[in-house]
Amino acid sequence: MAAVLAAVTAGCGIRTTSVPVDAGGAPSRVPCSLSDAPALTASPDAGVPARVYLVCASGLEPVSRTVRPEDGASGDAARVAMAGALLEAMRERPSERERQAGFTTYLDEPLQVTAGRAGDPDGALRLSRQPEDLPPAGLAQIVCTYAESDATSVRGTVVLGGPGKYPVRRYVCDESVKARPESPLPTRAS
Repeated sequence: MAAVLAAVTAGCGIRTTSVPVDAGGAPSRVPCSLSDAPALTASPDAGVPARVYLVCASGLEPVSRTVRPEDGASGDAARVAMAGALLEAMRERPSERERQAGFTTYLDEPLQVTAGRAGDPDGALRLSRQPEDLPPAGLAQIVCTYAESDATSVRGTVVLGGPGKYPVRRYVCDESVKARPESPLPTRAS
């Protein structure tokens, strides 16, 4: 009896520690891969091919989408139209195939994007909510998607603000953001 009690109290052989340990996200059995995904090709009727980031297995992974920015827009209006189209593509519910592969989005509430206002740096975009009020993974989706688009990035960064009088921030999408979208996003001075 004493031997059984000793074996049960010994646990699984992992010693406890008083120091918090971050061992990363839990392992996942979902593939986070759409191996037979269609290639990004442009068709005038279908829209413009784009890559957007969705969350999968506690990280960000790109998926292919077709976006339809407003026709005939140019300059700043074209940039804002592309930003809005990308935002809608990120908010779109993952397809059945994407859900089975483990993809999800953290951008399910209505959200709009407009051009920056007077005093904002060139290339700034304003969201209808403060970026800090979004779920961290949702903000990471926006930043990484915008960072890869020539229309929405500014020298590899994304300049975002909200509807309030707060200044915009220059966000960076790097490998740490893609690996841990729940962590605070790195910023640079505007």
